[in-house]
Amino acid sequence: MPVIRNLVVDEFGVHVGKHSERLQVMRLGDGTPSERMVVQAPLLHLESVVVTGRGISLSADAIEACTERGIPIFFLDGMGRHYAALYSAGLTGTVLTRRAQLAAVGAELDGEIHGKRGVTAALAFAEGKIRNQANLLRYMGKYRKEAAPEVYASVEAAACQVLAHLEELPALAGACRVGDVRFQLLGIEGRAAQQYWAAVRQVLPAELGWPGRRGRGARDAVNSALNYGYGILYGQVERALVLAGLDPYGGLVHVDRPGKPSLVLDAIEEFRQAAVDRTVFGLVNRRVRLEQDERGMLTKETRRRLADEVLARLETPARYEKRRQPLRAIIQGQARHLATFLRGERSAYEPWVAAW
Repeated sequence: MPVIRNLVVDEFGVHVGKHSERLQVMRLGDGTPSERMVVQAPLLHLESVVVTGRGISLSADAIEACTERGIPIFFLDGMGRHYAALYSAGLTGTVLTRRAQLAAVGAELDGEIHGKRGVTAALAFAEGKIRNQANLLRYMGKYRKEAAPEVYASVEAAACQVLAHLEELPALAGACRVGDVRFQLLGIEGRAAQQYWAAVRQVLPAELGWPGRRGRGARDAVNSALNYGYGILYGQVERALVLAGLDPYGGLVHVDRPGKPSLVLDAIEEFRQAAVDRTVFGLVNRRVRLEQDERGMLTKETRRRLADEVLARLETPARYEKRRQPLRAIIQGQARHLATFLRGERSAYEPWVAAW
């Protein structure tokens, strides 16, 4: 039986149940159990369940087995929107961590001290995002240095322009609350992102006619793939935050809204490029066709390919804390660093920056 760490369930009408020490995904209807079996996943190795289709049912036994073992169950729609998650009731974080998180946005007593920690973390998120955008541009550009020197030069110049926005961050470091500099910070990120996405257009196949970055509701294949990949990544980042004792809905930069995982949207920024952008751009540049249906949505086969590729990317080792670790473990490590920093047990929160 193969080792499955992230079980993706995307077939209409299947049932997820538990048998012995494994989850079973089975089609309903006639036939023997072996004929109806889609896949089996031993609980021993399982780290998450991702439900991405409709008409899928889960047994109470399967849910209980997952929650007892700290295995989260994530739900995504066909556009990659992460709309629900199931966790163990015991993974709700410590009171100390939650209080420190609230204080980091200046919401409680001693707000100036904790509020400055919130500002520091917010600036680190932005720094990580900007550095990783520039590094990914350089990574893609270096393979064009000989074959397309003009493209290489343009992409390298764009990477420098993106990095230049880091010089704007220190001016915000003296703020006592994130709310005092939120709009300035988002503006800096936005300007860097505009240059990043403009440069990305140069390294994607011209025949795509890519319109540039579009968010939710995009109908072109590349943006749809990015949005779907981000949905997969959202679940992994949320899992890391919950395991670190943080509230995924209590944001620092992104404001709180009912049902909006604001801290996930903050913490994900330093990982989008390494986990999703690089994966999607790699597929596109290898001329892997991202199929869409008549509604402009990615087909089930394409969504499965994307999920498999992003999850595989999360298992790829990268340099972190003086040794190579899977990107998934790096995300968890950063979540723990954020929690200890907000509690005052760590002197600084440093963003993770991917090598190029």
